[in-house]
Amino acid sequence: MPELPEVETVRRTLLEGGLAGRTIRRATVAHADAVRYPSADAFAAGLAGREITGVGRRGKYLLIGLADGMVLVAHLRMTGRLWLSDADAEALPHTHVVLDLDDGRQLRFRDVRRFGGFHLLADAGDSAAPQGLRELGPEPQDLTARDLASACRRHPKVSIKGLLLDQRAVAGLGNIYVDEALHRARVHPLSTCASLSAKARGAVVRAVQEVLAEALANRGTTFLDFRDGTGEPGAFQEFLRVYRREGLPCRTCGAPIAKLRVAGRGTHYCPTCQKGDGSPSSTARSRTTTRSRPARTSSASRPAR
Repeated sequence: MPELPEVETVRRTLLEGGLAGRTIRRATVAHADAVRYPSADAFAAGLAGREITGVGRRGKYLLIGLADGMVLVAHLRMTGRLWLSDADAEALPHTHVVLDLDDGRQLRFRDVRRFGGFHLLADAGDSAAPQGLRELGPEPQDLTARDLASACRRHPKVSIKGLLLDQRAVAGLGNIYVDEALHRARVHPLSTCASLSAKARGAVVRAVQEVLAEALANRGTTFLDFRDGTGEPGAFQEFLRVYRREGLPCRTCGAPIAKLRVAGRGTHYCPTCQKGDGSPSSTARSRTTTRSRPARTSSASRPAR
């Protein structure tokens, strides 16, 4: 699923491509379920003739500003792509929404698994906004150790990975960057929030911010579907330290990367670097649930597909 770096990369490339200031001449909806609110017909009618004033982001949501204060909310979810295209470019399968622009180009939305979609809102405070958007926690760049401590006090028995995946605690993080941040912070993903010291919480906050900054500098991570607003893949998959590197040597200590399930998600970590923070039971549990593979000859991450 596209996470904050991927969605922010789409936002930036759409702006760089000149989307702001363009007027939508026509909206075509090929699959009505790509429009979550209002109806597909009302969506198309509401966009026609409306100027795009800007492109923002909140968590994993893209917020496309429109004339008269309206907001087009796009959520890419697992396989969604939103990009600027020449109108005569080949139409890709599973392209569900196309916005014709006044400069002859199109803003296209493609989603193979059809989990993503749009909300067209009267304004940023519209009660029809998706619940997930209304409940978002702080952006990671604004997160402080005090914020994390407060969230840990509210959820003392939750694993630190589970907490970081909760969009109400921190907006925009997902499986890739939580695994990467916890490795950098040297915190075991099963460590409970109550077990984390102030030092560990500070390390987690710094690691989250560092890994997101590096991912943004490399235009996000692409394994399969992600493309930016111009249709180009990201490059951060080449620099991942643990995610999808099960059985490969840790880039820090050389021990094989292990995998277990935390908060219902496949979780990659280094058993040597990430021994937990005051949570021996969590570390012991990881030994009994980890699946290991023989180390491969190459330490490179899996290639993009």
